[in-house]
Amino acid sequence: MHPNGYNSGMSTIGDFIKTKRKEAHLTQEEFAIRSGLGLRFVRELEQGKETVRLDKVNQALAMFEMQAVPGKKE
Repeated sequence: MHPNGYNSGMSTIGDFIKTKRKEAHLTQEEFAIRSGLGLRFVRELEQGKETVRLDKVNQALAMFEMQAVPGKKE
C-alpha cells in the first residue's frame, strides 16, 4: 500500500467505476455532479484509496444499477 493510503495495485471497484464512467462519456467532474458525490471522492475511488465509505461507493455504483455488498473473503 502507498503511504498516503492508496492501493498501488488495481482497485476492482475503482476500475469498474472508471471504465463505466468513460463508457458513459463522463468526466470525473460530470460523474461527481450527476451522482451527488464530491469530485475528490470520485478521484480517490478511481485511484484505489483503500479506506472509502461503503455508502458512497454504493452511491457511485448506483449510477450503473450496481451495489457492493459485504461478503466472505475466499
